[in-house]
Amino acid sequence: MPDQPRVHAIHVAKARRLPTRVVASVEAEEGRGLVGDRYHGSKHRHVTIQTLTDLAAASAALGHEIDPGLTRRNVTLTHGDLPTKPGSFLRIGDVELQVLRIAAPCRLLDDWIAPGAMRAMHARGGVVCRLLSSGTVRAGDVVVWDEAAADGA
Repeated sequence: MPDQPRVHAIHVAKARRLPTRVVASVEAEEGRGLVGDRYHGSKHRHVTIQTLTDLAAASAALGHEIDPGLTRRNVTLTHGDLPTKPGSFLRIGDVELQVLRIAAPCRLLDDWIAPGAMRAMHARGGVVCRLLSSGTVRAGDVVVWDEAAADGA
């Protein structure tokens, strides 16, 4: 069995324009989102997930290291090819999630990171997920998904 992806970092922000902050763990509420995050209580956009693998590729394309917190994604995984097909399922620890869509990079990345960051993050911005169960998401949690879903099958 290959090395399982794990949660590398968790970021939350209280409001849209406020900087994200790193937390060791966060409460995930089914149908509501991450407690303390700007999207908590939204109808669908509960959690955004990215991987260090994609960030490394984006950093190489940009020629500038991209800090995971500056992308404004909630959860950064150590590695792996995230499932991007809407309806795919994944689990972080005991928390179940469903992929809604690919997360499009924001034009503000060029201001927050460096000019060209939005372009470098294209197709590397991770996914937007809905929470299907409640629980605690912790740094170091194992993340599991169906590999066929990651392949877009």
